[in-house]
Amino acid sequence: MAHFVWKNPYVLINAVDLSDHVKQATLDYKAELVDDTCGGDNTRTRLGGIKDWTLTLEFAQDYAAGEVDASLFAQVGNSIAIEVRPDTGAVAATNPKYTGNAIIENYQPFGGQIGEQAMAPVTLQANGDLTRATS
Repeated sequence: MAHFVWKNPYVLINAVDLSDHVKQATLDYKAELVDDTCGGDNTRTRLGGIKDWTLTLEFAQDYAAGEVDASLFAQVGNSIAIEVRPDTGAVAATNPKYTGNAIIENYQPFGGQIGEQAMAPVTLQANGDLTRATS
């Protein structure tokens, strides 16, 4: 897989596959930078510190049993397992899976303008390491 149009992401939250409701997803992975500059240095130097990640998702809202609202509402503030992949196909070097435990920080059960599609944005914060696997 070289360049591609993102059309079919895989999103598993707390063992519930919500892939068919995903409208937008962003996985942000970063490391804190610790200033390591000392006397005599002419330029700042840094050390890679503690890592952090955030998963932000936007779902087409669905209040049916086992769907978006039923799967997310009761889990706000709880640590849950997540798995995301660029595509719903098999895990491979060209379709890595990212897994970890996260806490649902923010969930909006409803909102928006009349006449528009009902959306459900959610933000999950790291509650442990993010792992990447290709098999």
